[in-house]
Amino acid sequence: MGREEKIFTAYENVGKLSSLYDGMMTASTLVGKFALKFFWGLSVDEYFTFLDKALAGVPKDFSGRLLEIPVGTGVFTLPRYKNLTQAEIICADYSPAMLNAAKDNAKKLSLSNVTFVQGDVGKLSFCDNFFEVVLSVNGLHAFPDKDAAQNEICRVLKPNGIFCGSSYVTGQNWRTDFFVKHFCNRVGVFTPPHENLSSLNARLKNFYRRVEISNVNSFACFVCSK
Repeated sequence: MGREEKIFTAYENVGKLSSLYDGMMTASTLVGKFALKFFWGLSVDEYFTFLDKALAGVPKDFSGRLLEIPVGTGVFTLPRYKNLTQAEIICADYSPAMLNAAKDNAKKLSLSNVTFVQGDVGKLSFCDNFFEVVLSVNGLHAFPDKDAAQNEICRVLKPNGIFCGSSYVTGQNWRTDFFVKHFCNRVGVFTPPHENLSSLNARLKNFYRRVEISNVNSFACFVCSK
């Protein structure tokens, strides 16, 4: 099985188990809270601090055009879009199963300003300088061709646009590193090689004039200006 097919299959399987996945992503179930603490080293409070940092680049009164890639099931970003009534939001994902789960979540929230598209981050179909913000929460560590992904994200951002989100980074928690190496990489939900804090900062600075980066345990959160 090729790398892209492996990733596609992995996220299709995750999408079909969206209720279990959403429980962890919202820290709303005992299993989810256990997984966050045991595998990712995050308490519930730390997890919500991480989410706030990951979304820090999206203004609370944002009214422009935003791309979220990958949207996953949208379980923690879609509720925030409910307040961005003047924004045009496009949510993309490589996996149809994840998109279907996100669409179901959007319907429950009665969102009318969100469009869903299937897309490959390495081959985006949008024009140059199209978005004011690109958001990628936990996407960089999954993308198979990280250079192509970064090139495309930067290409579709307008001058002075914001790229923000989060990514797993190595060297912060041995248990998380072990779990990623022996499970996430093997099943295809993560794609090595992975960055550490220093190398991620350097990579982002190759594309953006200003980079702000911080971490919560094994996750880096960033806000970059083009």
